[in-house]
This record gives sequence, C-alpha cells and structure tokens, in this order.
Amino acid sequence: MIKQILILNYEYPPLGGGAANATYHLLKQFEDSKQFNITLITSSTDKQKKLSDNDNITIHYLDIGKKGNIHYQSSKELLTYSVKALSLARKLNKTQKFDLVHAFFGIPCGFIAMLLGIPFIVSLRGSDVPFYSRRWYYLDIFIFRYLSKLIWYKAKKVIANSQGLKNLALKTYPNKNISIIPNGVDTNLFYPAKKSNPDLVILFVGRLIERKGVDTLINAFAKVLNVIPCHLIIAGDGNQRTHLESLANRLGLSKSIDFLGVVEHKDLPEIYRKSDIYVLPSKNEGMSNTCLEAIASGLPVIITETGGTAELLKGNGIIIEPDNVISLKEALLDLLKDTNKRKQFGTISRELAKQMSWHNVANAYEKFYKSDFEKI
Repeated sequence: MIKQILILNYEYPPLGGGAANATYHLLKQFEDSKQFNITLITSSTDKQKKLSDNDNITIHYLDIGKKGNIHYQSSKELLTYSVKALSLARKLNKTQKFDLVHAFFGIPCGFIAMLLGIPFIVSLRGSDVPFYSRRWYYLDIFIFRYLSKLIWYKAKKVIANSQGLKNLALKTYPNKNISIIPNGVDTNLFYPAKKSNPDLVILFVGRLIERKGVDTLINAFAKVLNVIPCHLIIAGDGNQRTHLESLANRLGLSKSIDFLGVVEHKDLPEIYRKSDIYVLPSKNEGMSNTCLEAIASGLPVIITETGGTAELLKGNGIIIEPDNVISLKEALLDLLKDTNKRKQFGTISRELAKQMSWHNVANAYEKFYKSDFEKI
C-alpha cells in the first residue's frame, strides 16, 4: 500500500536556507517513488498556488504576505503560515488520510503536526531548538522550552541534523531518544575545478544575520589584507547587509570585498570553484549546507567550533573561536601562505563530501516513513 506523507516546512526554495535546501533534495530523491505519495505545505513568495511536478509529489505554496528578505521569515509571516498550514492540512487530510507528518522545525511545524492528531516525526534544524538563537531568547525561557518538550514527547521520532544540535536539544529534554540524520550535498553539482584566476579568494556564503559572525570575518580580512593580497566574496543577503557594507567602507575595503547579494543556487558551484578558502565564522550553527557545498567543491574550510558544522572538520581545515578576530586572521594567513596545505585540505574535503550524498539522507528518512513506529 502506498503511504501518504505530509511534509510541513515554512521555507522552500527560493525561500529560506538550509532546511529549504534539505526539503528540496529530499523530494528530488523520492520523485517517482512507488511507496510514497508526498504532499508538501510551504510558503510562497507571492500568491497561493499548487504544483504537481510528479505523479507522487504535490506542493502547496501558501501566501504568507511575504515581504523583503526571502531568507528571513518574520514572526508575522511564521504565524500566518502556521494558521494557514493547519487549516489546509486538516482539509487535505479529509480526503488523503495522511499516514505520517514530517515536520521540519519543531516550532512552528512540529506544533502544527501535533495539533493534527496524525503520527508525526520532527526534524530539528537549529533555530527551533531552545537557546540556539538569540532572536528567540526570551520566548525560549518562558514558552518554547516547555512547548518544545511537549512536541518532542508527542512525536514518534525526533531527528537532529548533527551531534551538536542533539546535545543542545538534550539540555531541554535530557532523556529524549534523538536520532541523527546529517544534511547531504550534491557532489555532482558541487565539485572541484582548477582555478583560472591566480588571485587568492576567501569566500563566505550564507545569510547576513548577526549569528553568522560576518563582521568578525570582515575585521579579520582587513588585518590579513595588510600582509597578503587577497579578495573576499560575500554571497547572501540579510538584515545585517547594510551594516556590513558600512563596516567594509569604514575599513577601506570596498574595492577588496564583493557583496553579491542573493545568488541563485545554480550559480553557486562556479563561485565555490573560483575560491581558495571557505570561512563560516558563525556564533552558532546546525549542519551548514554551505559548508557541505564548500567541502564538496574541494575547499579547505575555516569554521567555529559550534553546533554540527565542526563535525565536518576532519583534517580538512582549521577551527577557530567565535567572535575572535585575531584567531580568524591567523587561520586565514596560515592557509593563504601555504599552497600545499590548501591543496591537502581540499583533497580531504572532497573525499569527506562523497560520503554525504542526498541519496544516503533519503534512505535514512525512508526507514521512518515506512515504519509503523511500534519498533522505534
């Protein structure tokens, strides 16, 4: 019998970041499946619409009144999605009779799943785990840590995308059995290539928000530029972009830093291949998709020891302290000055990425999709 699966995720390309990317690739892996009919309820950049690209996959895009940055959802937009998603899911369930709900993010999607009264699993992504993000600090203290514990208790399975995120979740619910399914990467799309430009290029890809620590990168880059000629590319957008551009101008870096803004996913591989070092100076992170893309592209990486991304470092880069300009400067100079070390780290990166395909991720989720949950 074909199982009816409902996926809830308020972000899906072009909206959102890592969770959007993960959901997209998961659906691609389940295209034409003879075992599952999958319905996704997500958000639209404009009007409400319904798409059925495959016989077994249907996507409902809800109009959440989206305005501004597509990589950042406001509290109002999240609330609008929650109300509309719950209503639509109840309506669809009358005819489709869903066997399982897969919620990306415990809040709000896990909460919606819990209200539906259908067996559900939750994929923890980072910001939905209490005390991961400063944005929700007071709500975490007074509401979300209690609500999260209830949602996780009701869920048939809770899945984190890294050991670091699991450890953080266990601080809220110490005895909860939490599985780990890491993010994957498309190693056919992201692969190494010989650079045509000899200039040294440092790359950051991600949301320009306070948590990502891009201001630390810019300050460190200013000190590096005094020692060795190089260039910094910043790909992404967010509520800190104006602040970061002003910082770069104040430091006299406007000719040495390129702010690319939002880059379409199909254009990212070429940007990675033109770069020499990938830097992710986050203050907190789950399992970074952009870091996965960087290592698949054969880049050495410099990352902070936060969350799951540090689990991607296995002899292919350097770990630094968050918010530490000097530590980042020294790591950059170490790699910029040593061509052989960059090549060695890059080779290891590529080999690590080969073990983390989206096919493997889908196989791991398939186990839960098939289960009757009595044995989990």
